[in-house]
Amino acid sequence: MKSYEIDMCNGSLWKKMMSFSVPLMFSNILQVIFNMSDVAVVGRFAGASALGAVGSTTILITLFTGILIGMSGGVNAIVALYLGAKNEKAVKQSVHTGIFVCLFFGLLITILGITFARPILKLMDTKEILLSQAVQYFQIYLIGIPFLALYNFGNAVLSAAGDTKRPLYYLSFAGIINIVLNLVFVIVLRLDVIGVGLASVIAQIISAMLIIVRLFRTDAAFGVRIKELKISRVRMVQILKIGVPSALQNSIFAVANIFVQRSVNSFDHIVVEGNSAAANADALIYDMMAAVYMAGTSFIAQNRGAGKKNRILKSYIICVIYSFGVGLILGVGLYIFRYQFLSLFTTESEVVDTGIKRLGIMAFSYCISAFMDGSIAALRGLGRSIGPTVVVILGSCVFSIVWICTVFAHFRTIESLYLLYSVSWTITGIAESLYFICVYRRLKCMPGD
Repeated sequence: MKSYEIDMCNGSLWKKMMSFSVPLMFSNILQVIFNMSDVAVVGRFAGASALGAVGSTTILITLFTGILIGMSGGVNAIVALYLGAKNEKAVKQSVHTGIFVCLFFGLLITILGITFARPILKLMDTKEILLSQAVQYFQIYLIGIPFLALYNFGNAVLSAAGDTKRPLYYLSFAGIINIVLNLVFVIVLRLDVIGVGLASVIAQIISAMLIIVRLFRTDAAFGVRIKELKISRVRMVQILKIGVPSALQNSIFAVANIFVQRSVNSFDHIVVEGNSAAANADALIYDMMAAVYMAGTSFIAQNRGAGKKNRILKSYIICVIYSFGVGLILGVGLYIFRYQFLSLFTTESEVVDTGIKRLGIMAFSYCISAFMDGSIAALRGLGRSIGPTVVVILGSCVFSIVWICTVFAHFRTIESLYLLYSVSWTITGIAESLYFICVYRRLKCMPGD
């Protein structure tokens, strides 16, 4: 197991953060492929209405998975902190408490999501022609959420120890199965949106089983033991203190996007379908950049536990530089190959043309988010999560509503709606960066006990 781990407290940060991030990038890409393959298969083999139906649920899926990612982020930060401090007892308590916390939120989301699927989609003004299929796909997909929660938990624990390769292997296997099942269920069995939903659930179950089995088999301090499966109130509070605001923060982005989706839904179905196809790029690029953010959180938390303040600042700077570069390179590449990308999801030229309007603006906006999310990830590693969440609420959610009610209401063009992202990210990024600087300057002691 040692060969899979990275020593985050010693050696070159540039090299080690890159070694940490790259496997995690591929892992995140594969998670995106789960959803993208759903959209691509139904778009090409089940028609534009199925494409629009699956695409209409994307923001809600992002909302719920964002909650799970936020909670697992709390586990990641606390486990990394105590690994850096070499406190095995606290590591074990954090791991065994974390699995209960993540699973609880996964089950809660599944129950509430399935129960209120139709009302929520109607509240978003989902087109009536798309509503029935959207509800079917969404409810089936939600069955796999508890397993996705377990996978994210396992990924958070292994990443805290510097092991980002094994999660990649497990997800690669599950991803291949997901794509194969998509093709079989849709093309051969003609199950349409039901088929792609079932394929995603099966793949999520497989990835969760693989990563949890690994944690049961390892002899390391961060391994899972049946006899130690109990909740530590102290560790639960620590995890929730970071995880809940992080989950709320991720949810806020999704809530802001729900307002955007409602505005998109005010246009005709061609624009809705084009937006659905182009929006697949968001998850692809965000999740690639998110790999660097997790590196920032893990490295900063471990070095905080080890009492190495200088490496905290260096980790933050590298995190922002790497994520900005990833966003810029992928964004430019996306724009260059925009026709080829959109053709993966639809064969209708009108849908492609409307999708390009979104890609033309978003492709050069992704890199801006590095300053916002990189600072948030660093603050999470320092144990600060409430403050960054408040800033996000003001800079993203509140600002988005104001923009939609003023700028978009005035111009009523799809382009004026998409410009919201780059403007809000710039404002929030400046605020979060200044917040990190203030926290870092006041940082004196490194709690590792």
